[in-house]
Amino acid sequence: MERTPEGTPVGVDDPYEVAGPCDHLTSDGRCRYALERAGHDPEFAEERRRADYECVVADDGVEWRDCPHYRSTARESACQRCGLEEVRLAHESARPLLETHHLSYHDRGTSHEITVTLCRWCHAKVHNSFARIDDDASPTTEALAAREERRSKEQAELGFSSARERAESSNAPSGDETDR
Repeated sequence: MERTPEGTPVGVDDPYEVAGPCDHLTSDGRCRYALERAGHDPEFAEERRRADYECVVADDGVEWRDCPHYRSTARESACQRCGLEEVRLAHESARPLLETHHLSYHDRGTSHEITVTLCRWCHAKVHNSFARIDDDASPTTEALAAREERRSKEQAELGFSSARERAESSNAPSGDETDR
């Protein structure tokens, strides 16, 4: 299994098997890296320009790992391993339920960034044991409880009460005052 520089497992044998398309790939199959960052790698940009900026992977037999500028970073809003969905509250600084998990550190002299989205609980399992990203897993009870707690807060925030109702509830006498 692939490992971090510290020696902990990342949960896959080959990061490219679970990686998505390149972040630089445009909807029409062109290489955004060559279009927007030509000065960073002029030779690569010139090669792509001669091919009308077509993505390297469009060539037969070329894989993502063969492109020097390949990058696939997570954008999912659910854990790739157990499916737990993120619930974020706008005005709270609570730790997110989902985290970015790096699958690739250095491969064949290139440092392709390959990340996936994992919940905190799956992330810990992958790094602290032999858990794999492609395991058939369900969210832990702790993860479900944390998500439901956030959903309850979210629902409370979405609830509507008029200004009159809020004023009446804040001005309502307490039980001691009504007995006098």
